[in-house]
Amino acid sequence: MADGLTVPFALAAGLTGAVDASHIIIVAGLAEIAAGSIAMGLGGYLAARSDEDHYASEHKREEREIVERLEDERHEVHEILESYGLERASREHVLAAFERNPATWVDWMMRFELGLEKPQPGRAVRSAGTIALSYIAGGMIPLAPYLITPQSLVALRYSVVATILALAIFGFVKGRFTGVSPWKSAFRTTLIGGLAAGAAFSIAKLFSA
Repeated sequence: MADGLTVPFALAAGLTGAVDASHIIIVAGLAEIAAGSIAMGLGGYLAARSDEDHYASEHKREEREIVERLEDERHEVHEILESYGLERASREHVLAAFERNPATWVDWMMRFELGLEKPQPGRAVRSAGTIALSYIAGGMIPLAPYLITPQSLVALRYSVVATILALAIFGFVKGRFTGVSPWKSAFRTTLIGGLAAGAAFSIAKLFSA
């Protein structure tokens, strides 16, 4: 959503510096939102699928190793459990339980040796959809004023206010969810978006002049 706010906003602001026709900016903005949402959605899908493929590959490798390299895997279990302060007798009990249940042993090694969590089923599709829709939702905010008024400079003023407000709200909410100071997150997100739009607008003005 942050990208959806900043990229179309920067594009619309830059075009406003070069042309004074809202319909041109609307067409360009909608095209950018469509292309950006597809590209970012596909990126999210491929990233999630990559995680799934990596997990599956490592899972198969661990399944082979507890059979073909049993002593090495036993040693790794002892090392991991020892790092948590377990005595050897306790570690032997845990290892014996693992050897009775190889599937649990593999899952445990995936998490505690490799630091990998099993991806949720359907995560790739949900990730792609969430990212694409968020980009569209974010992108329509700075573009909305251009749909209302034909005067691009007037629309730009409303677009600036709407986008800055949306960036601040988004940054604040993001900070609450990520544990960062909400006010710091809001300021940082708003500053980055404002700089991007200001740079695009200034460059377009320079070339049009």
